This record gives sequence, C-alpha cells and structure tokens, in this order.
Amino acid sequence: MPTPHPQFPTLQVFDHPLIQHKLTYLRDRQTSFRAFRALIAQIAGLMVYEVTRTFPAEQIEIETPMGRHRGTKITASITVCPVLRAGLGMAEGVLDVMPEARVGHIGLFRDEKTLLPTQYLSKLPRDLDAGPVILVDPMLATGGSAAKAAQMLFDQGAKDVRFLCLVAAPEGVTRFSDEFPKVPIYAGALDDRLNDQGFILPGLGDAGDRMYGTQ
Repeated sequence: MPTPHPQFPTLQVFDHPLIQHKLTYLRDRQTSFRAFRALIAQIAGLMVYEVTRTFPAEQIEIETPMGRHRGTKITASITVCPVLRAGLGMAEGVLDVMPEARVGHIGLFRDEKTLLPTQYLSKLPRDLDAGPVILVDPMLATGGSAAKAAQMLFDQGAKDVRFLCLVAAPEGVTRFSDEFPKVPIYAGALDDRLNDQGFILPGLGDAGDRMYGTQ
C-alpha cells in the first residue's frame, strides 16, 4: 500500500518491497533495455492495484457453475493514457491487469534548452468523462510534461485523473500539485532533486532511451 507523503499531500509513495526490489534493478545502469522494458511493465502492473482502489463499482448477480453469486463489477469506462514514448511501457503493464481499458496517447517532447514541453500528438477517447483516467509516465522531473498532459486531459473533458509514475523529483511534485491539487500522484520513489539539465537524481536516466536502446 502506498504511503502518503508528509510534505506533499497529493503524493503517495509505494513502500512495497517487491516494487522497491524491481525499482532497484530498473535504476541499475547495467540493466539491458530488454530487461528495462519488462521491469517498467511489471512495476506499473503492481502499482495499479492501489491506483484503482477507489474506482466506482457496483454489486451484480452472476451464475457460477455451482449456483448464484453476488459479485463486484467496475461500472465506469477506464482510460489509460501514456505520455509518449516512455509511458508506453507502463501502459503495457497496466493493460496486462486491465485489458478492458481504453488507451489514449499524448505525445510531448521537451526542449532541451528551455525544458518546456511541446505537443506533437493527442489521440484521446471523446468521452473521457465516462470514467477515471490513469495518466502514466515513468518520470516526474520538472513537472512540465505531466502538467501539460493533465491539462490536455481536462480540456478534453476528463473529470477524474490519476497520475502514475515510477520516480519523482520534489520540484516536479511541487509544480504538478500546485497546478492540480486534486489529482493524486502515485510514485515508486521520491528522489533527491533535479540536476542542471532537469534530470532526476539519482533517478534512472532517460527512460525512453533505456527502454528502446537508443542511448
């Protein structure tokens, strides 16, 4: 179960030993891109259990091979929205757990001089207000890309957005929570700080490059 952070009310950090075990190997510079991709999906799949804990649900009657049973069914349409390209690996892990979810795509790239995000793609379901939206991106660094993506979702009509990342920096959490104080942030770890290039320390490097072997 994630632990609410005392400094950041909207942030919950996972302390589960299996998640932390996998996150340690994810950070290791010796981890190959094939293993890196697998670890990202596995961690996201483990984390999404808590992200979905408060999803709307109802009791329904079904027929088992042995008789009647009253069970639980999630009532809303779920959308998983990765920020390209690194978010794709996390989306795969979430979809392994919830294959019925819809998938939206947001494409952003960060200007290496200004560190500001620029949009190049937005392909989202029309009725984002039909249920919760899980926004996924491995890194919450400056917070610029996450904030831009969240705003795009709200502009498209989303009412319930939850942000899932693997590693966050205090600077990114501060910016994102200031702009979206009602959006919960779920993270595998809260790291120390950003460096001058806007990378998280100690972090895990460039997640997209490490996923696809483009370093």
